[in-house]
Amino acid sequence: MLHDKNDARALAFFLSKDMLPETRVKTVATSELASLTHTRDLLVKQRTRLVNKIHAQFTRHGIKIKKESLGSKRALEKLEIKRFSTLEQFELTIIRDQALSLTEALAKMDKEIETAAAKLEGYEGLSSIKGVGARSAAVLLTSIGNVNDFDSADKLAAYLGIVPRVSQSNDTDNRGRITKRGDRLARTTLVQCTLVAIRYSGYLNTYYHRIKDRRGAGKAIIATARKLLAIIYDTLKKWFVYPIHRNLSINSRRLSVTC
Repeated sequence: MLHDKNDARALAFFLSKDMLPETRVKTVATSELASLTHTRDLLVKQRTRLVNKIHAQFTRHGIKIKKESLGSKRALEKLEIKRFSTLEQFELTIIRDQALSLTEALAKMDKEIETAAAKLEGYEGLSSIKGVGARSAAVLLTSIGNVNDFDSADKLAAYLGIVPRVSQSNDTDNRGRITKRGDRLARTTLVQCTLVAIRYSGYLNTYYHRIKDRRGAGKAIIATARKLLAIIYDTLKKWFVYPIHRNLSINSRRLSVTC
């Protein structure tokens, strides 16, 4: 609602410059799944903190234990805590039980996320890309929403905050770190998918190492993540996958890729 002429004048100015902010409306199913994936991310972080606490307690007593080994339910159940004092045993029992509870909850959430994600348009094509699993597909699909909202892969990259900051003044053009705007979970998930994809895709692997040799590993990962995002964009919008896959077959309803 406009309250005065100044509001109307400002609105007209931004409208003439095509600078009005846009609100993207997502479906109920997409919004609910997005909420679930973010809740899962929250619980994963809580579980990680608990596992770190257990690891620190053992390390403090000079007991070597691999932190990675605490990732399974069996490893947590077999923790030898009787060697500690009564109070420490009490603390470790509480922490272990909480970690076990979260482990079980996360397993249930993973099944529910995969089931819900499989119903979303574009899931089959996206999950067929090497490096993109069921949970990753769920996160990316719910964050991207309707891919037709983006005119190009570059617009999508900007939306996810995986483009460099640009500072321009007269003849200078400085580009810094990525903006990190948008959905942090989607951006992190994209990078994680990229780390897996470069192990299986000769195309992305070659691209990654070419950038790495010139600009370092950090920038190479981000650049390759944008390349993977372009593949994701075309997969969702055009039912097309870049030739990082050897065998590609398309019918009128489904995209099937064999890597």
